[in-house]
Amino acid sequence: MRPMFVDGGPYEGTGGDRLEVLDPATGEPVDTVPAGGPADVDAAVSAAAAAFEGWWATPAARRGELLHQAAATVRDRAGELAGSLTREQGKPLREARLEIERCLETLEHYAGLAKNLRGGSVPNLDDGAYGLVLRRPLGVVGAIVPWNFPTTLLANKLGPALVAGNTVVAKPAETTPLTTLRLAELLCAGGLPAGTFNVVTGTGPVAGDALVRHPEVRKVAFTGSTPVGRRTMAAAAEQLKRVTLELGGSDPMIICDDADLDRAVSAASVGRFFNCGQACLATKRLFVFDAVADEVAERLAAKAARLRVGPGTAEGVQMGPLHSQRQRALLEDQVADALDRGAKVLHGAARPQGGVFDRGFFYAPTLLLEPPADARVAVEETFGPVLPIWRVGGLEEAIERANDSPFGLGSAIWTRDLHRASLAAERLEAGYTWVNSVNKVYDELPFGGLKQSGYGKEHGIEALDYYQETKSVVVRH
Repeated sequence: MRPMFVDGGPYEGTGGDRLEVLDPATGEPVDTVPAGGPADVDAAVSAAAAAFEGWWATPAARRGELLHQAAATVRDRAGELAGSLTREQGKPLREARLEIERCLETLEHYAGLAKNLRGGSVPNLDDGAYGLVLRRPLGVVGAIVPWNFPTTLLANKLGPALVAGNTVVAKPAETTPLTTLRLAELLCAGGLPAGTFNVVTGTGPVAGDALVRHPEVRKVAFTGSTPVGRRTMAAAAEQLKRVTLELGGSDPMIICDDADLDRAVSAASVGRFFNCGQACLATKRLFVFDAVADEVAERLAAKAARLRVGPGTAEGVQMGPLHSQRQRALLEDQVADALDRGAKVLHGAARPQGGVFDRGFFYAPTLLLEPPADARVAVEETFGPVLPIWRVGGLEEAIERANDSPFGLGSAIWTRDLHRASLAAERLEAGYTWVNSVNKVYDELPFGGLKQSGYGKEHGIEALDYYQETKSVVVRH
């Protein structure tokens, strides 16, 4: 029975209701957490508001030092956190370790940027006057994080928010709160002052909504689905709060006839089946030039067949279960729609059977050939290990079909032709484009979606802009 984390210590909450956290590999309970409500959110926001003035008054360089020191404390317990993450989220231990490492790298990255916070000046603004551009933190930030990457997606918000001088109240997904709670304990034990980072557990419609609407929360940083993102933005707009949204995606990958097929196929496989396909930024639609389409399909099918599926704690497992029964049911409905409308199964499209597979929320890596352009797997986000594949006659057709989506998160192209690569980089409607590269996000580069995939930027030095206000000052001699 885990408590919440408020004002530097455990917080049991005001109500008696609790939420069960299930192991996706078995469907069995791992632990319980409080079902937090508005009173609990108020307690956490009050603690963050009380800590804000002192944290803002701390020199930026010192804030960076404290964050770096806190991250070092977490690094000493990275193995513990990876085990916790696998139990509550379902991903293989190898992927859990990568996620914890990625979380720490992001926190350390922003700790290192603390000395780069600066404003500006305008000399000779007027006769006997000059201007200053000051930057100040916003105040209390509400960070709402989904279940697919609970720690890395939190770090994307926590790092720049803290370094800029804000304090944070995080609301993890109700199904993956355990690792976040332990992370908060370790960061505060490592030196973050009490109240700078607080965690409230609960459901989105109750705790999440209360956090978004709380009058002392000045900014909401949200990662999740596009429908919930719309509702979050609407609720935040009632008090004109600052908002950043990282929402759904249906990322296209284009494989041209001159591509390095070994590397392209490997990137498509990793881009679709990593984390059991449960990522906003992931390869979800594959467009392949006619001349190499059969070879690409055969190679992908061979890779899918070799993937070892099983519980995340089992040795050598490469793909764990889907996170929940609900998630698997939604994916099965999307696949059934494609098959009913003429798509051909190249691999998978079923639950693995027998033994451990009968207990958890497993689904086989799936490849579908040529579903209709208006099939659900083509127009909706598929949050699971399903990849539709289409033949295209050339780059113009590929880019046109890639852009025919309400989403614009990521994209990729594989080609040896510089002109093709440059054209795709310019015309693909996405916040990220990889050219001959696996889908890796870098802290050095800004990341944010276009169209229905979100608003604002995470990563890069640009992320700091979304956690600060700019103020103009005129000084007359």
